[in-house]
Amino acid sequence: MSDSNKKQMKTGIIGTVVAALCCFTPVLVVLFGAIGLSAWLGWIDYVLFPALFASLGLVAHALYLRAGKVGPRPKGFILAGVVIITALLFWLEFRFALRISIAAAAAVAAYAYYLRSAAARRVSPSS
Repeated sequence: MSDSNKKQMKTGIIGTVVAALCCFTPVLVVLFGAIGLSAWLGWIDYVLFPALFASLGLVAHALYLRAGKVGPRPKGFILAGVVIITALLFWLEFRFALRISIAAAAAVAAYAYYLRSAAARRVSPSS
């Protein structure tokens, strides 16, 4: 695993954790209220959810690079997925935000499993 790939994976995971904490816990509400910026809280979800999905996309791309580039290049699919999931979330007016976010994380986990199994099939000799 190269240094840039490790950095990309670390950045994606940290971004995902920070965005998830800020989306699903009152971290930013308390912080912004304490420093007098509570007026900004009305639009913060329009920034946090796309950041969460983009971070998950970064993790998915780092997993692809880590797996030895198995299968087609996922950049376009990842970008389209981030845009579609964000648009779906905005269209549904955040009604199912937690469910959509968990589904996005599960999709990245399923992609990681697929990459791992495809890399293992590629390495193991055929019987």
